[in-house]
Amino acid sequence: MKSETIPFFPFSKIMFFWMLLVLPSTLSLFGQGTISPQRLGYPRICANIPSIDYPNGYNRYEVPFKISGFAVNETFIVLLSSDNFATVIKPKIIPNGPGIPADTPTDRTLTFEVPADLVGSDFFKLRVQSSSVPTITSTDFKSSDLQSSFPIHFLSYSGPFYINNKNNTVSFCTGGSVTLSIDNSTPTVPNSSPLLYPQLKYKWYKDGSVIGNESKSTLLVNQVGDYYVEIDYGPCSDLNTHSQIVKVTSASGSSASITSSSGNPFCPSQMTTLTAGSANSYAWRKDGNSTVIGTSQTYQTNLPGIYTCEVDFGGCKATGSIDLKSTGAIYSNGNVVAEGETLSFDQGETLKVTTTTTISNPTYKWYRNDNEITSATQSSLDVTLAGNYKVLISGCALSFIAKYDTVINYNVPKVPNVISPNSDGTNDTWIIPDAYSNTNTHVTILSSLGEIVFETDNYDNSNGWPQSNIDIKSFNPVYYYIITPNGQSAKKGSITVLK
Repeated sequence: MKSETIPFFPFSKIMFFWMLLVLPSTLSLFGQGTISPQRLGYPRICANIPSIDYPNGYNRYEVPFKISGFAVNETFIVLLSSDNFATVIKPKIIPNGPGIPADTPTDRTLTFEVPADLVGSDFFKLRVQSSSVPTITSTDFKSSDLQSSFPIHFLSYSGPFYINNKNNTVSFCTGGSVTLSIDNSTPTVPNSSPLLYPQLKYKWYKDGSVIGNESKSTLLVNQVGDYYVEIDYGPCSDLNTHSQIVKVTSASGSSASITSSSGNPFCPSQMTTLTAGSANSYAWRKDGNSTVIGTSQTYQTNLPGIYTCEVDFGGCKATGSIDLKSTGAIYSNGNVVAEGETLSFDQGETLKVTTTTTISNPTYKWYRNDNEITSATQSSLDVTLAGNYKVLISGCALSFIAKYDTVINYNVPKVPNVISPNSDGTNDTWIIPDAYSNTNTHVTILSSLGEIVFETDNYDNSNGWPQSNIDIKSFNPVYYYIITPNGQSAKKGSITVLK
């Protein structure tokens, strides 16, 4: 009898048990796993950097979904795309925050961060993909308002910024154009300009209306109007994230004007601001000199002269001029004295200063070290003492400094009792020892009748007594002095005045 081997299990049964063992781990390979989107909890994504409204920023967004047919340890990733997944962004997955339900075999939640360099769009789509089997992907998630595409923006720059070098006006030549651009004056300072974030897009406005198809950081303008630009964050836009308004005008380039803020003539001590008409660039010059002294729309000065400003309107140019005159000026030795200039002279000599003015019927007040010289009410002054001088010509102040070039040593060993004020340069005034001069010492000079003719607590040898002529008749008059140093006994004596 022929024997036949009978297997312990039929082949069909072996295959059945094998599939039971490996099916859970191979369902994905055969495309059996599914990812079912749940509705998102937000209508848009506006990721923030730290700002006034969000001191810590905000950038975490949850994606809930259901799964089936996956191993317990399967992981997933988020996919973002603004072009129907022709290009894909895979944001960073971060731990779920508090309050998010724990994952189960059928329910999962992913939390992700929007990349800081994301190019924002109002038409992003979101999907979830299996990490081990990339071919298994969910359908498009829907936002809280049931839209399958929705805005995603990263607000990398927040706050105001400037265009046109902070100038509020700009011109272009008739028939020409001018370019407005976002400023970036401090490129090394973080968050100082939107230009530090190349992924940003912009919206330009003219007279309050959006200019279509303009999303760059520059704008070519060939029409007059009021322009500004804002960062295009779509519905995430911050109303405070925009530039100043720039008024754009056109010019023929045929003329330019200059005005003086303090009028013309002006008072040099108060300065004046010269202002040229609105243009794109400026070049200031003075008295026909080719050297450029300023390149802004304004120029400050306290010197009279002929000022010109060449302005560029954007391809056409013009030059304005103003003959700036002063209400008054100080002269010394025939030369104009600049405001606050220092004049040097020898001690013991006289520095003569004069003034000129365009004011009708002027009045004069002279001051030394802020003390009025009550006897000086004319247009000129003989200066014999060093100090800070000022003259008010009908209220317009002009000043200069008088400084000794050489200093005379007035120190004498004792108090003299004879002077001869005959203007010969020798012994014309009463010179006393330095111990009593210019110190806290009371000096009194009396006539022979006991009348006080001179009194001071700060005797100045460089401008000593007598300060006016003494009428000497048939005899030499005798005066008496009392020198009283602070806290010491008085020193007394006589002074004989010789012809």
